[in-house]
Amino acid sequence: MNLAPSDRRHLGFTLIELLVALGIFLVITGAAFTLLDSSQKHYQSESQVLTSFQEARLALDQIVRDVNDAGYPPPTFASTDPTQFASTPFAWSPNYPGTPCQIGTGAGGTCGTPGDFDLIIETNPNPKDPSCAPCPVQWIRYQLQLPPLVQVPTLMRGMAPKFGNNPSGAFTGANALVPFVQNVVNSPAQPIFSYTCDTSTPPQSPPLPCTIATTADKSPANIRDVIVTLIVAAPVPDITTGQPRVVQLIGRGRRVNPNQ
Repeated sequence: MNLAPSDRRHLGFTLIELLVALGIFLVITGAAFTLLDSSQKHYQSESQVLTSFQEARLALDQIVRDVNDAGYPPPTFASTDPTQFASTPFAWSPNYPGTPCQIGTGAGGTCGTPGDFDLIIETNPNPKDPSCAPCPVQWIRYQLQLPPLVQVPTLMRGMAPKFGNNPSGAFTGANALVPFVQNVVNSPAQPIFSYTCDTSTPPQSPPLPCTIATTADKSPANIRDVIVTLIVAAPVPDITTGQPRVVQLIGRGRRVNPNQ
């Protein structure tokens, strides 16, 4: 029997090999976590854009519905109580309910309301609700408020019972405006509200942009269409470019009731 010691060595990893393997593992792990973090940020960014789009879409639909119902009821409705019928589809200031102001853009008209960023609709939102018969007419107001009134540019909404002759002053207390859409970034060159007016000259002519209609037709009582443009920014900028991500939606509300 050969009892001589064997010359074979027990193979293993040297310290240098372990350090190299550890370094490679750390590089791969770091790259994986970096990719995961980037993917999560992209997901959050896309989710916020989608949320902003959905909120703007719902808001636009609500505004269009309110405009479509403006001026309820038709002039055949007989009542001596002004709270039970709409004197005009859109309330205005100043001089409501007397002489209408003139609609313009960029402070080009004489109306404070309706304006590029302020609109008061006169309507009955629940004309067929048996629980409130007779259902009183209400004013619905949309107004863009900028800081410091709110933390971020916000389109506000409110409803107030029609009472008296000061629609702009009706939205206080329990009827105060509440946030409707946040991060609205419309500029003076991109108003939220623009209008077409029914024209009387020549007869039966189609509505024209109120800004180019004749002076007699630039009245809030002649508004036929309200074009709504909502530009809404996501709360967090794009992680790649650092620029705000925005969605823009355009809708048109058309008053179907005849002039009062």
